[in-house]
Amino acid sequence: MEPIYATGMAAKLRSQWDRDAGLGQNHNAVKLLGQDYESLRAQCQQTRTLFEDPLFPTSASSLGFNELGPRSSKTHGVRWMRPTEICMRPQFIMDGATRTDICQGALGDCWLLAAIASLTLNDDLLHRVVPHGQSFDGGYAGIFHFQFWQFGEWVDVVIDDRLPVKDGKLLFVHSAEGGEFWSALLEKAYAKLNGCYEALSGGSTSEGFEDFTGGVTEMYELKKAPADLFSIIGRAIERGSLLGCSIDITSKFDQEAVTFKKLVKGHAYSVTAVEEVVYRGNMTKLVRIRNPWGEVEWTGAWSDDSREWDNVDRSVRGRLQNRSEDGEFCNHTIATAYKSEHPSNYIATPWQPIIRSFALANRNYPRNHLGTLLMLCVCAQFVGKSGVHLKRDFFLTNASSARSELFINLREVSSRFQLPAGEYFIVPSTFEPQKEADFVLRVFSEKPQRLDESQIDAGFKSLFRQLAGTDMEISTTELQTILNRIISKHKDLKTDGFGKESCRSMINLMDTDGSGKLGLTEFHVLWEKIKRYLQIFRDHDVDKSGTMSSYEMRRALEAAGFKLNNHLFQLIILRYTEEDLSVDFDNFVTCLVRLETMFKTFKTLDTDADGFISLTFFQVSLTPTIQHTANTRRETNMSEMN
Repeated sequence: MEPIYATGMAAKLRSQWDRDAGLGQNHNAVKLLGQDYESLRAQCQQTRTLFEDPLFPTSASSLGFNELGPRSSKTHGVRWMRPTEICMRPQFIMDGATRTDICQGALGDCWLLAAIASLTLNDDLLHRVVPHGQSFDGGYAGIFHFQFWQFGEWVDVVIDDRLPVKDGKLLFVHSAEGGEFWSALLEKAYAKLNGCYEALSGGSTSEGFEDFTGGVTEMYELKKAPADLFSIIGRAIERGSLLGCSIDITSKFDQEAVTFKKLVKGHAYSVTAVEEVVYRGNMTKLVRIRNPWGEVEWTGAWSDDSREWDNVDRSVRGRLQNRSEDGEFCNHTIATAYKSEHPSNYIATPWQPIIRSFALANRNYPRNHLGTLLMLCVCAQFVGKSGVHLKRDFFLTNASSARSELFINLREVSSRFQLPAGEYFIVPSTFEPQKEADFVLRVFSEKPQRLDESQIDAGFKSLFRQLAGTDMEISTTELQTILNRIISKHKDLKTDGFGKESCRSMINLMDTDGSGKLGLTEFHVLWEKIKRYLQIFRDHDVDKSGTMSSYEMRRALEAAGFKLNNHLFQLIILRYTEEDLSVDFDNFVTCLVRLETMFKTFKTLDTDADGFISLTFFQVSLTPTIQHTANTRRETNMSEMN
């Protein structure tokens, strides 16, 4: 067996991740094929011409190569038309982007459309992919752009708005209303990214989820699903995760076969909500699902016109029941076909500690030719060594410590592992033998990995020695002095200075040895945390006032990983705002530190991980952060904190 090296694109990505300019981040995306949206748009406006994309032309090659090839009946008579030629008053987004804006056309990309439909449920995620400020109104120049995550970097894709039309209708994705075009243009941009429209025919919804978020996908099969799957789905939706489901097929003849009650086998659905309703005196769990066709709905229990709704409270029925043929329906037995695929923007998850995700990173290699992921414990003689060439005999005599469950032809595989501390070889594989490809490996940990002093650079150690003094630990008073000296140099931030109580909260959060002070590694973790908070504060201080408004504060908290309900958010605004209802930087940091402490304390007390804790009077008196939030309730629901 030959050694496997991360070369080519993977090596390129490593260098990009290290760039101080942040190239490849969402706010500074890599320009696909070197096309810059702003300069191309300005050029078109100056010359009063509509953009025509020479790199994705209106030709047969952009449609496909086989079923959508030049000689295919499906492409006979196709014309490329701009939305302004298709209808009188085209709109980019009309009354907000919604899941009914996505109806499948003649392309077998239900997997992608299910992902797009889920994307509309989260405005923050949507506008990472669909940048603001695009329309057919003032400044229209026939040019649009979209952003997709590709193997560690965000890529900005520019397109013109000429869309394939047949018999007067859009050939591929379209909105239910007919005059809204963001989804059709998004599909075109994704087709350009992948080479042509036909390249999108057949795929996994998880790929779309990953390319829209940069997150990691997890899958559940009913026969192996945990007992609390419904709760997992609910928490995932609350956190802004994207979810989908499908019914596996047993043969190619099952593909898109419609069952007796109108479920489609081998077809990708979006999971758009979960609800619990009182039905005949009992709580009944419902999952709301949407077919990207925009039609063909489940006709069994809890379908649009089923009798079950007659036994539900009228106000609940009015909110949940939908009698239109739009492809969306509720079902309480859909779990028999349930498979959840949801990349989350939050690294921390309520289950096992480590997720490893391995993705093929080569656009010239078919997306469905990935393989399995092996994890092999290194032999004692290799500990601490690098550049080791492992030969065939090693793999014949050393069993893998862990491995992904399936050897499957998908672009990416991810697995959860709980492993003892040690050094491991990670061996990827393509689906077919004798194939070479670059790869990207991502590792996410539920709990922060312990930082060893050897991992801290000499410059920081020297700084710490100067700050900490002879006892080599930083006290509350010393931390207060350090932070206020630093913050005074940032003239763009408004602050009253960090008080002792705020600094004590920080030390309580980071103090792992109970000394009441911070050692080198503890202070390093806090230092990195405050640097991250500073970046979040600046990113979300839209008006550059040096403070947070309530709107900016909500967005900033979500960026930091805290999605709070309205009640908790209002309490935070009352607690941390100044007289003018703004939040300055020191209060912002204090708020985040206390929220993190609250979540950490809650998870410690939630021993059965069901999202609820019951507190005795003694426990409440020892956990003031939870006491403050829960107020007078004896039982605190974790869903209110998420």
